Amino acid sequence: MPQTVIFSYKRFSLRWFKDWIYIILGSALISAAFVLFITPYNIVPGGVYGTGVVLHYLFPNIQVGTFGLMLDVPLLLTAFLIFGAKFGAKTIVSALLIPFVMNLMTAFIGEDPVTMLGGSINLSNDVLLSCIFGGVFLGLGMALILKTHATSGGTDIIAMIVHKFARLPIARCILIVDSCVVLLGLIVLKDWRIPLYSLITIYVATKVVDLVLDGGGNNKALFILSEKHELIRTLVIEKLDRSGTYIHSTGMYSMEDKKMMFVVLDRNELPVFQDAIKEIDPKAFMVVVNAHEIYGEGFKPFLEKK
Repeated sequence: MPQTVIFSYKRFSLRWFKDWIYIILGSALISAAFVLFITPYNIVPGGVYGTGVVLHYLFPNIQVGTFGLMLDVPLLLTAFLIFGAKFGAKTIVSALLIPFVMNLMTAFIGEDPVTMLGGSINLSNDVLLSCIFGGVFLGLGMALILKTHATSGGTDIIAMIVHKFARLPIARCILIVDSCVVLLGLIVLKDWRIPLYSLITIYVATKVVDLVLDGGGNNKALFILSEKHELIRTLVIEKLDRSGTYIHSTGMYSMEDKKMMFVVLDRNELPVFQDAIKEIDPKAFMVVVNAHEIYGEGFKPFLEKK
């Protein structure tokens, strides 16, 4: 009988409560980033809520959170059709919670930076500072949600669809999708400073996500020793849609022949992989190193000589 890989953990366990706290806190941080620092100054940091900022500029009576929800629902339905159960309850809750909290904060605080909290956070004369703090809040919120193996929905789903069918690196897919949103902001708002400010926010948010998840590296090279290497092989090939290499080795102390696995993953895949390895074989030995230049299928293509 073939062995299967199990990802789930017990409901109401410590990890279960921890994940849901991360989902709630991450959603609140993303909402605060838009309400306090991004929307008041028409910054467009990609994603459905960046699109919502542009649409809110055209239709000011409809809030950014409402536009985000209107865009998120069809994207979530599409994700279910393509990826199935991969998008579970945590992604749905996050995608619904963010626009709710965003609109609630807007109702209590307002969206005019001059009157917001009595003018105490008016950054209209220092938009750069707003970009930086907006990026920090946004990156922290995204990282907390990613730690639970969920996403905040939105254009992440479009990026994953492009990644699935175009076989481009997920980071590049996200960059392409977000760049299209920023370009839309430039066309609608007709202000060349918008994409520049938006790129600052996107850069800061990306760096914060990298630092929180794995210390800043984009890709990770893993060396794994485990007696349950067949289960780990199934995990890599069937669950993560990756591949790897067996390296035949010999234990220095035991002098026994072993199979070392060499696998390269995107930083977003690492938390899922680590949790699965812990569940499959708590006695496994794994080394994770930063991989700065990776060429080949699923990563960066080799440059052709001119």
